[in-house]
Amino acid sequence: MKLTVLGASGGVGQEIVLQALAAGHEVTAVVRDPGRLRVQGPALRVHRSDLSDPGQLAEALTGRDAVLSGLGARGRAAAVAGMAATLTRAVLAGMERADVTRLLVVSAAPLGTAPPGEPLFDRIYMATVKSVLAPVYTDLAAMERDLARSTAEWTAVRPPMLRNSPLTARYRTAVGGNPRSARSVSRADVAHAMLTLIEDRSTYRQPVGIAT
Repeated sequence: MKLTVLGASGGVGQEIVLQALAAGHEVTAVVRDPGRLRVQGPALRVHRSDLSDPGQLAEALTGRDAVLSGLGARGRAAAVAGMAATLTRAVLAGMERADVTRLLVVSAAPLGTAPPGEPLFDRIYMATVKSVLAPVYTDLAAMERDLARSTAEWTAVRPPMLRNSPLTARYRTAVGGNPRSARSVSRADVAHAMLTLIEDRSTYRQPVGIAT
């Protein structure tokens, strides 16, 4: 497939690029600073963009089969400013111009509801995390509302705490909710899930919870 990866120099983004290239996909990596992208390969094209201009983004999206976004607010100030929602709105506009419909984004587990039988400890843990990092989840909730209002065939992958650990490909997913006791997952496994779900129509216009 021909894929565009947004936020390709971030933790999840670089994993998506790395795994997509290993799987034989053609990848356009969109980054603000190409020097931060540590992945290379003959099937990789790097597109520099500040991600705020839909017209500029359309150049990197035209002819793509899917767009995978690792974008997110870096720090509390960016979250308060609504960075994830703002950038995603530009992405949606760019996709419309480029006539591309498939989009997978990274969201967060605290936006989901507790699954049946969720232990009390995990309910308290998730509520505490959501309270402490409220601006981050407010931003991501606004992003998901924009997705729902769009015509894109989107999937919002919702991980809990992200870890920098190796790919296992052994994780649990839940379409429309969270897996039970969702506490952590590796960035590599989130990237793997996003690539795996590209052609899974059961996840179109749905959130998908993920956890180890």
